[in-house]
Amino acid sequence: MRLLTFSFLKNCKFKSILYGVPRRLRSDTALPKIEDDKIKEETSLVEISPSWGDAPEHAALRAAVLRDLHVTRDFVTEEEEAALMAELEPTLKRMRYEYDHWDNAIHGFRETERSSWQPHNEAVWARVRGVFPRDMPLLAHAHVLDLAPAGHIKPHIDAVRFCGAALAGLCLQSAAIMRFQHEHHKHLQFDALLPRRGLYFMQGVVRYSFTHAVLGGEGSAWRGARLVKKRRVAVICRARPGGGSNTTT
Repeated sequence: MRLLTFSFLKNCKFKSILYGVPRRLRSDTALPKIEDDKIKEETSLVEISPSWGDAPEHAALRAAVLRDLHVTRDFVTEEEEAALMAELEPTLKRMRYEYDHWDNAIHGFRETERSSWQPHNEAVWARVRGVFPRDMPLLAHAHVLDLAPAGHIKPHIDAVRFCGAALAGLCLQSAAIMRFQHEHHKHLQFDALLPRRGLYFMQGVVRYSFTHAVLGGEGSAWRGARLVKKRRVAVICRARPGGGSNTTT
């Protein structure tokens, strides 16, 4: 089977440098740590960089970002997470993590697709699909992406050939930090803290005008604390290409 990431990422717009990560954050082991239980104490899961400043012309864009990116805590229960992993693990365990992607766009990953689920997991998948607008056609299969603890995805904008106007992802096994940077105005940056068992949903300006990346273990810092990133399995649902609005700001 031709796996989705090879063809999907091949057509993305990649950015070769992770923005705004001070070198000291990548190597400073003295930073306090934030783990899954502490994430529940966070009042906001989206952090706009101070680099935006207070320019009035950015106010509408900031509002659009907060409108088009949603992060939901505890979208699935511990029992539902365990059931999903029990179904996925037999397939994933037969695969090795890859560290030599053809253009080094993704590091430390293995992946598969899922077009059918056991009944109890099908109910969870239906909930994921239910976060999309009712009139938005969706791809039938789930893309399952398993990142090793040190695995990461470089900044990119998903190719319209393979992904429509929106996407949603379940985060299993570990929290992660997703980093966004405006494609043309590099100082416009923000982070999203994706909690374990949470769901992120992105559309509109976040989907089309900002690159997004999943940070590796050493670069994963949130509000001055180092995120303890473990193996992370994402179950991703995408809108069908050509099936929705391409609104950008």
